[in-house]
Amino acid sequence: MEFRDLQAQYLANQAQIDSAIQKVILGGQFIGGDPVKQLEEKLADYVGVKHCITCANGTDALQLALMAWDIGQGDAVFVPDFTFFSTAEVVPWVQATPVFVDVDKDTYNMCPESLEEAIEAVLQEGKLRPKAVIAVDLFGQPADFPAIRTIADRYGLQLLEDGAQGFGGSIGKRMACSFGDISTTSFFPAKPLGCYGDGGAVFTDNDEWAALVRSYKVHGKGNNKYDNVRIGMNSRLDTLQAAVLLAKFDRFAGEEMTAVNKVAMQYTQFLQDIVGMPVIREGFCSSWAQYTIKVKNHRDDLQRMLAANGIPSMVYYSKPLHEQKAFSNLHRLYCSLDNTVELCQEVLSLPMHPYIQNAEVKKLQKLFGDMFA
Repeated sequence: MEFRDLQAQYLANQAQIDSAIQKVILGGQFIGGDPVKQLEEKLADYVGVKHCITCANGTDALQLALMAWDIGQGDAVFVPDFTFFSTAEVVPWVQATPVFVDVDKDTYNMCPESLEEAIEAVLQEGKLRPKAVIAVDLFGQPADFPAIRTIADRYGLQLLEDGAQGFGGSIGKRMACSFGDISTTSFFPAKPLGCYGDGGAVFTDNDEWAALVRSYKVHGKGNNKYDNVRIGMNSRLDTLQAAVLLAKFDRFAGEEMTAVNKVAMQYTQFLQDIVGMPVIREGFCSSWAQYTIKVKNHRDDLQRMLAANGIPSMVYYSKPLHEQKAFSNLHRLYCSLDNTVELCQEVLSLPMHPYIQNAEVKKLQKLFGDMFA
């Protein structure tokens, strides 16, 4: 059983992917070109925003957003404590200060009440300027953007949606990567929509920010790449990766999203009385980058038992961001982070992808039944 079966996905899309790669190779244009432009147009239309700007990876996408907002020294950026390192890593890169916020124990996403508590504490201390919130669509489910947007607007903060794991999810009729003032995603191979290397994208309706991101991602270019009007970076999506994403896209948006939610429903049916379950909020749809359960006291035993039966599992994440050595002198604590600390001791992610077979689900069901009988 594969944790994320990229080989099965390739075989399902083989004709389209092989043809797309061959066309790029024969065309000889490996940076930019029509595939990148077509992908940006398709993604912007799918998400429902005006601009999509592709870049080299999801981490760069986050940094480009902060650069477009001129976030810098003395600014506070509020980040969930329970997420992948890169979400917070970009904050010190622009010389701002990450302020960690607790998450909801059921959805694993940023807790709006904790966010407001942290903002108020920063304002009361008076040493940092609250400037932005980075809300993560963790494990595929969009964050609680109705509540987070209200708070961000109340305090005059920019809202950045980190949709690296959430692309394809939705709240009502609105798609993930449309909820932030700027939103980003990643096309890392294991993500819901992945390429065969690194890749990322920035989404926004704001013309000025889109122009800045397009400039920053190509060495701060002006009228052309040899007219440099600001200090930027080199962050372009390769043409081959754009071609792969285009070849995968239709199946991802249709069959794969349907299939992965079917697998999640099957998991939920047999696990709901055994372990702590991921909770999908009413009106929300997840793209299921991970299926993450909570196991009290027996996580290591369960993981060993699964491995002995050929079933991979992963702990996302074993350490809160505020405990990471890299942040030891770069962040400030302003609120309780107890939920994150507890989750790091309990979470376990199971195999999750659109190509899981019924026989594999039944095998998992039997193993869990035997262990927790």
